Amino acid sequence: MVVNKLFFEPSVLCVTECFNRAFSLTENTVLQGGANEPYYRPGSPNVIYFREDYSRSALHEVAHWCVAGAARRGLPDYGYWYAPDGRDEAQQAAFYGVEVRPQAIEKMFCEALGIDFKVSVDNLSVSLSDPAIASFTAAVNDEFDRLSRCGLPERAELFHRALTQCTQRSE
Repeated sequence: MVVNKLFFEPSVLCVTECFNRAFSLTENTVLQGGANEPYYRPGSPNVIYFREDYSRSALHEVAHWCVAGAARRGLPDYGYWYAPDGRDEAQQAAFYGVEVRPQAIEKMFCEALGIDFKVSVDNLSVSLSDPAIASFTAAVNDEFDRLSRCGLPERAELFHRALTQCTQRSE
């Protein structure tokens, strides 16, 4: 994993510090920016790498970590497949299927930080007029509403609280 030395915007520092304070000891997991590509590496410590200095990348990768069970957290990149840009229709549909919950949680994190959220289709070859994007967006919003009513998974709730506190302190 190549990590670049970059200037991190304050919200990225807030995200990284909040995560590491909350989980470095209890979960032996740290969040680290500056990577060329997001990646999860199990080990001692486990490391969640996020892209460059992008807050949204950090929040998205943490959301994946929050939904991954113990077995998946023991696998590189949680054992998920990944196909880059140029996915065919079936691969893109599979992507949408596994991304609804993480992106709904990411939306909760964005809200806590006051960062705009927009769903990611992670595929430049998808036409913005594709009706599947509207369906995916609706599914993410429905899951966001459900999580707002029923509550976040435990680790996501802890991180959401930490982000909220970080934001309140910086104001």
